[in-house]
Amino acid sequence: MTRTRWLDERERAAWRGFLEASHRVERALEQQLKEDAGLSHPQYEVLVRLADAPGRELRMTELARLLITSKSGLTYQIGQLEKRGHVRRRSCPTDVRGVFAQLTDQGYEALRQAAPGHVDAVRTALIDVLEPDELDVLARALGRVGHRLR
Repeated sequence: MTRTRWLDERERAAWRGFLEASHRVERALEQQLKEDAGLSHPQYEVLVRLADAPGRELRMTELARLLITSKSGLTYQIGQLEKRGHVRRRSCPTDVRGVFAQLTDQGYEALRQAAPGHVDAVRTALIDVLEPDELDVLARALGRVGHRLR
């Protein structure tokens, strides 16, 4: 049996700081998007990923992978966005089980209108709080964490 490596004081401080900051940033972004654009943060991220994709569309499985979410969770978000006319689904012509999500012009416009307020909220909650060298360290450190967990 492996012995547990408990967190020391420094490690606990880093872990607790990460948890608090990540939860508070997420809450601030969720609130801003709901109030200003009527979107949830996951819905906004769907719109961003589709806007960045060739032809403004992605297979649902690829979109779920990019968003690090379950297929069922993505299906729910796409359904909500579809009701608002922001996204449409279409069958994959080469795979009967495949489904594409495509950003509509209305969805692109909703994203275009939501983006400035969202960027301001990201700056307020995180980016402008940090010094340039801290941003570099944060990007490298969180990049390593993400890579390890992939």
